[in-house]
Amino acid sequence: MNNYKTLKSSGRAQREFKKSIFIGYAKQVTNETEAKAFVKEIKELHEDANHNVSAYFVKEGSSFALRYDDDGEPAGSSGKPVFKVLESKGIYNAAVVVTRYFGGIKLGFGGLSRAYRETAISAIEEAGTVEVFEEVRFRICFGYPEIQKIKNLIEEHGKVEEEKYSDAVEFIFLVKKSFEENFIEKLANLTRNKVELEKI
Repeated sequence: MNNYKTLKSSGRAQREFKKSIFIGYAKQVTNETEAKAFVKEIKELHEDANHNVSAYFVKEGSSFALRYDDDGEPAGSSGKPVFKVLESKGIYNAAVVVTRYFGGIKLGFGGLSRAYRETAISAIEEAGTVEVFEEVRFRICFGYPEIQKIKNLIEEHGKVEEEKYSDAVEFIFLVKKSFEENFIEKLANLTRNKVELEKI
């Protein structure tokens, strides 16, 4: 997977279903530790609530961490529907918590699932989504005459992070992973292999 969707910012949404108040929180996270900390933070914020249902879906390198928790609601009625929202929308590196304050009327399994799902969707919509392109980092050394054409090639599908100038020029740069092979081929043609290229 060379690109994926994640949350643009944090989102909060409040919904009411049969007098029960549902408050949804959605946040971008970069790892499972952050996801767990966010869930804990919301649970502490709403420690007086009846339930704090949570789900997260985290991608770290080539591995995935996912978890959902019904927090005392009937098994499968709440955490899983919240997780399914992330999964169906293809949203990674995100954590969602939906807090429920019981209003005295039971919703039933289907009603619960719908309430948690719709509140999660509202919080995610409030946060917004953004597409993330995975990148690869390189170091390249080359002669001064090549500067402009190499810089132009990098900037077509990436960005230069560092520039060092001494006897030769050294760039540290990022290129979209989906363009990696194409970039190396274009670079070889452009410079006739008169550069030192290293993935870092």
